[in-house]
Amino acid sequence: MPNYKYRAKKGPQEVIEGTIEAHSQDEAIEKLSQQGYLPLNIEQQEEKPVQTKKIVTKKGIGRVRSREITLMTRQLASLLKSGVSILDALSIIAEQSESTHLRNLIYYIHDEVRQGATLSAPLSVFPKIFSPLYIAMIRTGEDGGALPQSLLRIAEYRAKEEQMLSRFRMAMAYPILMTAVGFGTIVFMFVFVLPRLTQIYLDMKQQLPLPTKILLFITRMMKQWGGWCAIAGAIIILLFSRQAKTEAMRIRISAFKLTLPIFRDFVLKAELARFSLTLELLIRSGIPILRAIEIAIPVLDNEVIKKHLRDSYAALERGGSFGRSLKESKFIPLFMSNLIIVGEESGRLAESLGEIGDSYERDTDDALKVFATLLEPLMILVMGLIVGFIVMAMLLPIFEINIIAS
Repeated sequence: MPNYKYRAKKGPQEVIEGTIEAHSQDEAIEKLSQQGYLPLNIEQQEEKPVQTKKIVTKKGIGRVRSREITLMTRQLASLLKSGVSILDALSIIAEQSESTHLRNLIYYIHDEVRQGATLSAPLSVFPKIFSPLYIAMIRTGEDGGALPQSLLRIAEYRAKEEQMLSRFRMAMAYPILMTAVGFGTIVFMFVFVLPRLTQIYLDMKQQLPLPTKILLFITRMMKQWGGWCAIAGAIIILLFSRQAKTEAMRIRISAFKLTLPIFRDFVLKAELARFSLTLELLIRSGIPILRAIEIAIPVLDNEVIKKHLRDSYAALERGGSFGRSLKESKFIPLFMSNLIIVGEESGRLAESLGEIGDSYERDTDDALKVFATLLEPLMILVMGLIVGFIVMAMLLPIFEINIIAS
């Protein structure tokens, strides 16, 4: 479809310029008139040849970061809202992209769209980059003629998710660093410092205190079996990580998380906040409730919560109430189920879901701050006790020698 460059009056004083896709000049004039513009000049624009890199298979696309996709989505929404055609918008974004992988991805999408495919079609080829939620939002925007609005909504949603993940990483960065430094210090002492002192204590030929005996035993074990223990630990971690990918193990891990006294509320509220905000976004975009729930459930990580939501989905599919079926679950809080019931009965389900999501998101953020604040002194205490035990065990024999000598 050719592009037409136009100048048109938007109001009594304002004159705008842009490009529009149309089969003919008359159709371009008609489209501009429907948008409330008064065309002044319309010229067919020659399509610039775009040097694209055709990716034959999806294996040709490398790893693309989540933030790059969010930025691309926001830029595409802005360009489309400004009247730029989708092919020109993709070309502009690809040319200014600093990432080779993202550029190749956009070139692939550009080629597919130029050959007549919808925007959502090439996106579905890359399920690891574009989630079902992303693709469903794009399809809804295409069907309803509101693609820029759908792109903007999904960009804002992704930015919010990335901000929450960034806050979690920042909150855990200091405790993890302290743990790594403390563990490295302890290993250094056992591997390099204590073995030099072991022979000195053995040459004393006296009864050593119990803490010193324990320390010497650990030192000998690490010297003789430390390498094998590290290999065994690595094998165990590898086997556990593979086993954790199976459905049965995921269910066990999910159930275990919901049994921990403090961690339970954090996991539950974080998952329900994500589900509520995702479902709100889909419903506001015009996706039917059943399809919206079907898309929103896989966004969650906890298998137990997903099972309870699937049961409520089945009840809704049979003609029941989604909120009342959630009320029967022992894991779903009454606050959430009652608000959903009110939203269903009043026809304002999206508003209720937004209120639930915002409330649980604030609670999760506050809980994360408290958890990080308490974890720091706890790690200091644990590392202090371990290092203190090592120092005490090293110094006790010297103290006993001084006592005997005096």
